[in-house]
Amino acid sequence: MRSGHDAWLLVSTGTVLCMLAGVAGLMAVFLQRKNCKKIAQQIGDQITSGELSRFALSNVEMRPLVRGINDLMDFTQHKIDEFKLKMKELEIQLKVATAERQHAQAIIKSISDAVLVTDRFDDLVLANESAARALDFKLEQVSRSPVDKILTDPKVIEMIREMRQSRTTNGRRVIEHQIRRGQVDRTYKVTLSCVADENEDNTNKDAAGVVTVLHDMTKEREIAQMKNDFVSHVSHELRTPLASIRAYIEMLVDGEASDEKTAKEFYEIIQSEANRLGRLIDNVLNISRIESGLVKVNKRPISLSVVMKEAVEVIAPQAKTKNITIEERVPPAFFETLGDKDMLYQAALNLMSNSVKYTPEGGRLLIETIVDETNHKVTAKITDSGVGIPAKDLPFVFDKFYRVEANSKMAKGTGLGLSLVKHIIENVHNGKVYVTSEVGKGSTFGFELDLM
Repeated sequence: MRSGHDAWLLVSTGTVLCMLAGVAGLMAVFLQRKNCKKIAQQIGDQITSGELSRFALSNVEMRPLVRGINDLMDFTQHKIDEFKLKMKELEIQLKVATAERQHAQAIIKSISDAVLVTDRFDDLVLANESAARALDFKLEQVSRSPVDKILTDPKVIEMIREMRQSRTTNGRRVIEHQIRRGQVDRTYKVTLSCVADENEDNTNKDAAGVVTVLHDMTKEREIAQMKNDFVSHVSHELRTPLASIRAYIEMLVDGEASDEKTAKEFYEIIQSEANRLGRLIDNVLNISRIESGLVKVNKRPISLSVVMKEAVEVIAPQAKTKNITIEERVPPAFFETLGDKDMLYQAALNLMSNSVKYTPEGGRLLIETIVDETNHKVTAKITDSGVGIPAKDLPFVFDKFYRVEANSKMAKGTGLGLSLVKHIIENVHNGKVYVTSEVGKGSTFGFELDLM
């Protein structure tokens, strides 16, 4: 910008000198006609040396002509000063426009959503890193290049063109669109808005450009689907025990339990289903409280060995009814971890109860607490000699409502017990749960916590 200014000044100065030289020539002709060649030569010398005014004052005949030259020079200087002022104003406007553009670029680049800005010719003039990742192009390519040369998704290109051609500068369009990234389809909410040209009447003309924003809705859709699945599963699980309770109550009301033994059997089934319903509701509420952060956690130094022994005492009667032997390898309570005793007890009890349910009569349970001082870890392990879990089911056993189809007939369950264990250990205590299993030989469930 400054080099252009200097060039203009050089041109203007040259023009003035040429004008002065022309005036000198006219003066020379005028003086020659009066046979004053000598005076003409003197005038030329004075113009060259910058002493024209002093010379003119000593030559009365030249005063009007010199006065005109001075007026011309003053006028020219005035125009030059005006031009300099104009140039400064333009420089300030350019700096402001550059600062505003940089500010807009910084805002767009900081937005987590994908943003594309195209001009009236559908050339891509601005984009951010999120857009480059979502639409698979390099930001270095964004240099007023045609949008169809940069983007590979034909639907996005078509939407941008249609929006620009619509000439709608006071509204926007919202379209849901799927874009494949690698092997995964991601769902985007695409919002398109036209940019109005402030220098033109946009009523009957094309818009100056289009701003396209792509918001990734994939995670939101997954969460919504999970909520729907959760409600569906809970409804199904609630319906099953309620149906059993209702059926046996109706039989009692109808007098089908004619003797005390049959009535007692019906009462026991009703009680069992009611307990199952209570466990389901408790597990759902506990998981919900943990996920929402509403559960009150009372962490304090505790011995995991003590927790495991208490859980064994509670599960022992259930194991005894199936003639299952329980072996304990729990060291003395010398090592402690920071945790909520009640929640860890519930996690250990759930794992033991699960092992007892899926272990045939006459089986065996091994309860262990292993301390690793080198890695500063303590691990609880429950190993059973049960039916085992197929390899295809292992990655999903801690998911909500997931039940191994091959073992579903062996024991009743809600599919929430192991999910609750995972929440207690990993979400509340920052630990780690794991499972290993072999069909027909048994399973090992466990969790790992940090030592104090």
